[in-house]
Amino acid sequence: MEYQYPIDYSWSTQEVVDVIQFFEAIERANETGIERDELMNSYRRFKEIVPSKAEEKTICGEFEEISGYSAYRTIKKAKDAASGERILLK
Repeated sequence: MEYQYPIDYSWSTQEVVDVIQFFEAIERANETGIERDELMNSYRRFKEIVPSKAEEKTICGEFEEISGYSAYRTIKKAKDAASGERILLK
């Protein structure tokens, strides 16, 4: 995609990489599909970096605004799915 991911410049390089990987997982879940466990592992790491619900809502809202993909709806679907299932929102 041709846009910039929302990042916090106080994050370490590894944290920025991990947050970008989370957003890429959201993109895959909306475009081609992704294994539920891979998506949830990426989300858990994202939550280690962004533990605040308010900050998560802000960052994910910015991502949705630029990409059109809702991290909230994607993660909700993944939480409702069984381990090993493939997540695809269309």
